[in-house]
Order: sequence, then structure tokens, then C-alpha cells
Amino acid sequence: MVRSPFDPAAVAAYLARVHGRPARDVRVTPMGGGRQGDKGYGYGIPLRVDYELDGERRRAVIESVRPGPFGHEHMADRAQLLLWAHQAFARLPRHVPSLDVGAVRSSGELTPLGDAEELFMLAQFVEGAEYANDLLRLRDGGTLTELDEARADALCDYLVGIHRHAGSDAGLYLRRIRELVGHGECIFGICDSYPEGGPVAPETIQEIERRCVAWRWKIRGRTHRLRMVHGDFHPWNILFREGTDFTVLDRSRGEWGDPADDVACLTLNYVFFSLQNARRLEGYFELLWRRFWDRYLERSGDREILEVIAPFFAFRGLVMANPVWYPALEEKVRSRMLRFVLSVLDESRFDPAKVNEYCGA
Repeated sequence: MVRSPFDPAAVAAYLARVHGRPARDVRVTPMGGGRQGDKGYGYGIPLRVDYELDGERRRAVIESVRPGPFGHEHMADRAQLLLWAHQAFARLPRHVPSLDVGAVRSSGELTPLGDAEELFMLAQFVEGAEYANDLLRLRDGGTLTELDEARADALCDYLVGIHRHAGSDAGLYLRRIRELVGHGECIFGICDSYPEGGPVAPETIQEIERRCVAWRWKIRGRTHRLRMVHGDFHPWNILFREGTDFTVLDRSRGEWGDPADDVACLTLNYVFFSLQNARRLEGYFELLWRRFWDRYLERSGDREILEVIAPFFAFRGLVMANPVWYPALEEKVRSRMLRFVLSVLDESRFDPAKVNEYCGA
């Protein structure tokens, strides 16, 4: 049996840190179904804590959130909910106050975080140059080299490798497809960031939203596609050193998703940079595009990706065409990127050979 982190000794030590003086005679009791009533599902079982502080009896409740669906699959999800609750409880009249929010460390120690205003992460520094530099060089007239081709192959093989790892929680696939459309960092959030009175008509954004919602219902049931993903595999998140040695940065939006997310994120940049140079996909960028797609389809064996990738292209295309993210982008390029988005959303199966047709080029 796994030992609960909320045993009386650990809770006593934690309370001493919260109050700044010892807590004595600590008792921890599960509150059972009392708070849940007749509900068939609850996010967690509260624990009643009785203790003595400065000779006075006190009582508190430890609330936790159990792993599960409804956006609680990851530890970070549960941390977000509890950190929000700690601050928000005190802002509503007549609401029970939160005394603190704490973390369970790997050692079993309970650590108070109630006075934290922001969290941060410390990561290792890695040398390297962004892959975007290679694409900018080609956009600005540079010559395609064998290293350019080798790097595209290395990135393709990396994705093939991580996408071989299948996930087992079908609910996570549903979540990722739901978030692709509705999350603040994804389609709806990016659409909301398009400025009123800007270069893109609101009717265009509304039509993209409408088609993306339809796509959610087309693909949400393909839970067998759940795989390990990076989640934000664009050229600024890839650092190359000598040759094909690279490191990736800033994995986003969960460990699991559809492989189409990573493939769309990277490959659409070949189209994007080519549009800036030639107003169509051609030359070196077309070579890299075709090389990547041929290699990925052959090595992954995943031809179903062509049936699900449209809304992932829509997400990335909305970012690239967005005047907030790319204010200096030529309007012709912006227009063709959005035409690409609308076109692929209108196709039942994506065809990598039809990019220029999709762009209206």
C-alpha cells in the first residue's frame, strides 16, 4: 500500500512552517462522501485536520485534486487549479478562506507555497543556432547544401522516432483535439488575437473557426492515434550545432497528442518561407517539403495523417498570417497563407503535392 503524504507527522511539520510555530496533537481524518453528497464523481476527497496551536484547538481541511479527465490529467493541471483557488477564495464575500497552498515533495515533505506570486523553471543552457537561421538563409537567396537536406532528414527521423511511442489514455486524445480548437494558445485564442480593423476580415476568421469546429468532430474519435509529441516543433525551438546534432526546446501543451501536430508545425514553415520569397512553394523549399513528406510517410507508415492534419495546419497557418505575430508580413503572403488554411479545411484528405493550388498560387 502506498503511504499517504498526509500522515500526522508530515502534516504537523507542514503546519509548523505555515504558522511559524509548532502544531501539536495533529489528527488527520478522511471526510468521506460528506462533501460529495450524491454526486457520482468528485475531483478529490477532503481531509479534516484537527490540531492544537498555542494551546487552542484548531480545525482545517486539506483539499487535493486527483488525476483524471476534465483537464486534470497532469500534475501541472492540478497545481494550476489549487494555486488559483488559494488566491480566489479570499476575493469572494462569504467564501471559506484558504490558509495556504502546498506541494508534496519527492521526499514526502509538505512545502508551503501560499505566499508565492509566480512560479519559475530553471533549465540547462544549451549551445546551438536556431533552425530558423537555415530557412532564413534560403529565403534570402542562399544555396541549398547537402547539410540542409541532412538536417531535414534528421528532423523527420526524430519525429518518426518519438511518434512510435503510443499513449494508452484515450481521454488525452480527446483533450488535445478539444484544446487544438478551444485553448487560448490554439485556434480560438489565436483567432481572438487578430486585431479589429486589421488587414484580415473578421468574416474570414469566423469561417476558419466554423470549419475547425466541424473538424474537431471528424477526428476526435481517432484515439488510436495518441502518440508522444513535442507539441511546438517549429524552427525557433530547434537548436543545431555541428552537422545534424540538435536539441529541442519548449515542449508545449502536454506529452501526448496527434503526430500531425508536430509534422504540420515544422513543414508549414517550408511553405511560409517560400511564400515570402516567391509567393508560392518552389525551388529549395519545395524540395525540402517533398523530401520531408516522402520520408515521413514512408518511414512512419502513417498515411492516416493526411486525413487528420487539416486543423493542425489551420492552427499554424493562423499564427503565421496573424498581424500580431508577423506585423511586417506582406499582405499577399498573409492572404495566401489564409487561403491555404481555408482550402485544406475544405478537403477531406490533404495532398502534399497540391500546396500551390491550396494557396491560390
